[in-house]
Amino acid sequence: MKPAITPEQAADMIPNGAVVMIGGFMGVGSPHRIIDALARSGRKDLTIIGNDAGRPNYGIGRLVHEGVARKIVASHIGLNPELQKHMFEGSIEVELTPQGTLAERIRAAGFGLGGVLTKTALGTIAADGQKVIEIDGEEWLYAPPLRADFALLHADRADFNGNLVYQLTATNFNPVMATAAATVICEPREIVPVGVISPDHVNTPGVLVDYLTRREAPDDPR
Repeated sequence: MKPAITPEQAADMIPNGAVVMIGGFMGVGSPHRIIDALARSGRKDLTIIGNDAGRPNYGIGRLVHEGVARKIVASHIGLNPELQKHMFEGSIEVELTPQGTLAERIRAAGFGLGGVLTKTALGTIAADGQKVIEIDGEEWLYAPPLRADFALLHADRADFNGNLVYQLTATNFNPVMATAAATVICEPREIVPVGVISPDHVNTPGVLVDYLTRREAPDDPR
């Protein structure tokens, strides 16, 4: 059985300066209740890894708005002018990584690989300062693995063993992030008894999940 904790307890586990992966795509499939608790926690200097920066004060953008983040690693920040302003001012470091490369860097960490080789961004300013490797006369851009101290995920359903099921496009980065963090905390829409989720329907096995978050009351709207 996995411990079922509150979002506030989840946020309390994350220290200043931690590296945190957050699932979601523009907030879809993101653990908003944990994000809200983390935004209220007063944490500082976090490195946040996610597909994007959400929107101002929404999704990962909520952590930007509350001054929680020191660095953002994402594939784009186009819908968050607040983060763009911080980036130009130098108050938040932004590492932009092509979406496919970002996913593969996380996967490499989760599967114990030393990184990935890609042609994406090769020969552009996005590759400045990065390692280029030549193999059989071809140049490849080396992208190192991305690991985190914590992964904060969202799932449609979980059972008490931590087996997770995602829904449609809300799946996005959640499964791969579950493999690449020291501590994995999932915010499911509902927690069901063991046996309700068929083994054939499990997207992330419970062995990868450390904690589930529970709702405080049945009518909790979050």
